[in-house]
Amino acid sequence: MTQTQVFTIASIPADGVGQEVVAAGRRVLDAVQAQSAGRFAFDWTEFDWGSDYYARHGRMMAEDGLEQLKDFDAIYFGAVGWENVPDHVSLWGLRLNITQNFDQWANIRPVRFLPGVESPLRKADRAELDWVVVRENSEGEYAGLGGRNLSGRGPGNEVALQTALFTEKGCERIMRFAFDLARTRAVKKVSSVTKSNAQQYGMVLWDEVFARVAADYPDVATESVLVDAMSAKFILKPEELSVVVASNLNADILSDLGSALAGSLGLAASANLNPERRFPSMFEPVHGSAPDIAGQGISNPIGAIASAALMLDHFGLHEEARRVEAAIEAATAAGALTRDIGGTAGTDEVVDAIVAALGADLAAAV
Repeated sequence: MTQTQVFTIASIPADGVGQEVVAAGRRVLDAVQAQSAGRFAFDWTEFDWGSDYYARHGRMMAEDGLEQLKDFDAIYFGAVGWENVPDHVSLWGLRLNITQNFDQWANIRPVRFLPGVESPLRKADRAELDWVVVRENSEGEYAGLGGRNLSGRGPGNEVALQTALFTEKGCERIMRFAFDLARTRAVKKVSSVTKSNAQQYGMVLWDEVFARVAADYPDVATESVLVDAMSAKFILKPEELSVVVASNLNADILSDLGSALAGSLGLAASANLNPERRFPSMFEPVHGSAPDIAGQGISNPIGAIASAALMLDHFGLHEEARRVEAAIEAATAAGALTRDIGGTAGTDEVVDAIVAALGADLAAAV
């Protein structure tokens, strides 16, 4: 008898709709597990960290939270942010606390256009668009270096310094990751996003490292595009994109633009990877905690479910990951759409449609 492979997952729903979409993703993963004939299983441990935890304890996660998380195979994250905690406190106290300390330096954000979902981009109606943003996730503009000083001089005299950090090592490893990813895609191309005309130190280093790394991948096409021009390219020439590699801030903004072009931030998946697997990687939808709709059962679970597919890939369950992605497409094509993408379905209805599509897919394969 084949032994069941068990994957341990730390679940951190955190705030707002994070609670709803993590539950939705777990339902889909439970369905995938049930259809595996005992080949694998998911062992879940849920943590109640987030803004409610902050209200009780004055911190976003347990003091030894990183120690509690370090031995899991993966982390499944919801969303962070609520009115009782300043945004920079909630983000640095939980999500960035995990990504920074676990050196999750590669952030992957696919941009996928789903059937049945209307895009504001007219080209989506007549072109096959599919690209992925690879975000440097450990340094750059989000390194957390700087400070506020001179407040003692009186109102209007305080100074704030926010220092971006670019290291040759950090640039090279994310670029090699992007090139290796491009080699697995139909269109083997890497687009580097820069702003070296104005940021003459960090981004010039970025450009120099990109040119050096590109020389090791002669089979991959390249281009280097200023971030403002790339913003325009996302809209005017998206068919030219395959893998887009960018610094922490630039990729954060561009990936949100890509998701909006696909129809909604609610569709956007991401993976925060520690490729060396020294620490667990973390998988989360890109959207926020959405206080305006939290608790109403209408949040879009697709970003979280697509993030679960990325987690399956991380576990080496590639066939299952493709089945989940296909089930998402089947559900949206059949009209299972939440309000943010023009439908009337609730969260549970969308999950029901995806789980049903997984079952139909399995039956067809038998």
